[in-house]
Amino acid sequence: MASHPDESGKKLGMWLFLYTEIILFGGLFVLYAVYFSRYFGDFKESGKTLNRLIGLMNTVILLFSSFAVAAAVTAIQKKEKKIALTGLATATLCGLIFLVNKYFEWGHKIEAGIYPNSEKLVSGPHGQNMFFGLYYVITGLHGVHIIIGMTLLIISLVFVLEGKVTSERFALLENSGLYWHLVDLIWIFIFPLFYLII
Repeated sequence: MASHPDESGKKLGMWLFLYTEIILFGGLFVLYAVYFSRYFGDFKESGKTLNRLIGLMNTVILLFSSFAVAAAVTAIQKKEKKIALTGLATATLCGLIFLVNKYFEWGHKIEAGIYPNSEKLVSGPHGQNMFFGLYYVITGLHGVHIIIGMTLLIISLVFVLEGKVTSERFALLENSGLYWHLVDLIWIFIFPLFYLII
């Protein structure tokens, strides 16, 4: 019983932190909206050059990973340690696959001379330069958050293995799950903004 206030406090702290993350990405999305309305044609043409299949694959991967994390939290509450470990390992693997896909996607664009302040972009339409500038900043920042989220999931996995995260004490796992869900939610906004411009 004595652990409940502490667990609640940790969860509240995590929600406050997530709020700051929402403000960060919210600001970037507002910036995107401003330039989107100003350079609609350039944004539309630039969006067509992105690989929608990879974007869709990454969306499905992250949605599946969120399910795996939610299953892990539920499993630990039910004292099903093996299922919790499987869920955490699956979510971490999904994060890795996401990053590998993003690595190849970025690599393809960089090889084609499409990267911030490249000669191809600087000499092209200003809106195209803005689109890809925002694309690299937002997806890059999201990628950093994926790495942080994977680190939290791995720490949670180790703590479950060592018995430090249990059905009575699972705040670390729950907070890691909340962070991971936020990272997935942010991608749900990124995907249509960059890949599905019509």
